[in-house]
Amino acid sequence: MARRKRSSSAGDSEGEDINLTPMLDVVFILLIFFIVTAQFIKEPGVDIMRTDVDNDQPVKPLAILVAIDENSEIYMDKRLVAPNEIEFRLRELREDNPKGELVLQIDNKASAASLVEFMDTVKNIDGSTRINVSTAPD
Repeated sequence: MARRKRSSSAGDSEGEDINLTPMLDVVFILLIFFIVTAQFIKEPGVDIMRTDVDNDQPVKPLAILVAIDENSEIYMDKRLVAPNEIEFRLRELREDNPKGELVLQIDNKASAASLVEFMDTVKNIDGSTRINVSTAPD
């Protein structure tokens, strides 16, 4: 018995091709979904030497970060903020993130007067006396 080879016609070769377009569409849609829903870690924009404590509790990742460096300069959203602009910047950040908790990262060498001044400003704006202070990780 002799085997006969099948002759391929133009119609048969079209059925053998795999169409990858729908698969690529699905991959791109998944990629866009993961990029949009990802929560990015926020940084204050300045290196802070934080204090070690025993009673630390985690805060929600969608917090409003404020940093006071060793020179008692205040940073919000990675930008240096003048003392007369603190109230305006806090109101802006509250509009963008109304449910975000305020997290303060203060350097060990910063003056206590700058901390008290900042806390008074927050109290005047929000009426809130709750400010989370970020500490060194364990």
